[in-house]
Amino acid sequence: QVQLVESGGGLVQAGGSLRLSCAASGRTFSSYAKGWFRQAPGKEREFVAAVNWNGANTYYTDSVKGRFTISRDNAKNTVYLQMNSLKPEDTAVYYCAVDSGGLDTVAAGWRYWGQGTQVFVSS
Repeated sequence: QVQLVESGGGLVQAGGSLRLSCAASGRTFSSYAKGWFRQAPGKEREFVAAVNWNGANTYYTDSVKGRFTISRDNAKNTVYLQMNSLKPEDTAVYYCAVDSGGLDTVAAGWRYWGQGTQVFVSS
């Protein structure tokens, strides 16, 4: 099975930046689609960004377009989410997910999940 561990979360002021990392263990990481979701208290888990297995296609939810960038380093088995121009509404627990299939904006469409990392953006 694939195990994922997120890191890089923390407290940042509005307008600041953070880079989240998701380190994966297991085989065939390079062949998996990779994505990020987030969940704020009392809200549904929300799709944030994803990249397909070969990096040819990326997708972002409208609220983060132009501010967030998803990338991956297959040699390091790591997925990144660069977050710039952060807003208080970005505050959430951020989860990394991978799947052997295609991309999906619904959380139930992803097979493997990390434990999450907290991001708090102060106003």
